[in-house]
Amino acid sequence: MSLEAAHSESSCITEACTEEHPEKQLKNSDFILKLPLKPPFNYYRKQGSFLGQLNYGGIFLFALFLFMALFPSLLAPYAPYDRFTPYEEPSGQHLLGTNDIGNDILSELVYGAKVSLTVGFAAALVSTLIGTILGLCSGYFRGAVDELLMGFTDIVLIIPKIPLIIVLGAYLQPSIWILVPVLGLLSWESTARVTRSKTLQLRETGYVKSARCMGFSSQHIMFSDILPNLYHVLLPKFMLATASAMISEASLSFLGLSDVSMKSWGTMLSFAFSRGGFIRDMWWWYLPPGICITLCVISIALIGFGIETKKEEYAAGGEDAV
Repeated sequence: MSLEAAHSESSCITEACTEEHPEKQLKNSDFILKLPLKPPFNYYRKQGSFLGQLNYGGIFLFALFLFMALFPSLLAPYAPYDRFTPYEEPSGQHLLGTNDIGNDILSELVYGAKVSLTVGFAAALVSTLIGTILGLCSGYFRGAVDELLMGFTDIVLIIPKIPLIIVLGAYLQPSIWILVPVLGLLSWESTARVTRSKTLQLRETGYVKSARCMGFSSQHIMFSDILPNLYHVLLPKFMLATASAMISEASLSFLGLSDVSMKSWGTMLSFAFSRGGFIRDMWWWYLPPGICITLCVISIALIGFGIETKKEEYAAGGEDAV
């Protein structure tokens, strides 16, 4: 039988089936109409332009806070420990007034960016390093190593972090050098899981299999072939871990479990609450550090979200081109 005859016979059979059962034809047409259509690349381009503007706004805000942390003396009108008249309202001399011991609140706000960002970046660096190494080893070696490391990750995942940090802060001397490793050691689970998932995909690619066939060591393959292709996964996780660490530091400082001798935004909120700032309705004392924490966390989240959006846009463009 020729191909044309076979094709005509199959079409006749299909028409006969649909004539005998018209409800099947209706269902099939409804199913086809309900199938989601692939959005064109222009849709991703328009959406990416809007999200790109948000990303630029986040970069601008974060650069401003980073400049505050690196060069506080250029922005602060006074040293953070200079004393003036306590409980002064905002004026030309003190734009945000003074606190209970006469420190200029604007100067405290500028110098507090250094401590808050230092804690956030240091804790995020610790958690990202731990999560990357464990996820990389788990996804590459698989088997017993994978089960052991992911089982340990599940155990750490169910530990209540904030209560544990509160207990450690109550029994240990409050210090930034204790807060950073504790926050870093308790926030790497999601990074490990995401790294493991991506490593399992990259492990089966052609260039990794070729490297194994050529006799390269597992360490060389993991750190030279797989790790460079994880930056688009690790960078957003690092930014989000930074924001999470900053929120945790502010929460612990508000509870009085951080080093009170170091000026931070969370310490300013704690002092405003415990030393009459809320009772006296001194909004210029407690609102600015809260706004700075919120804006800094939002800017970091926007940068991480923008990185993920760029990756999706490039992927959509590549598929459309193909």
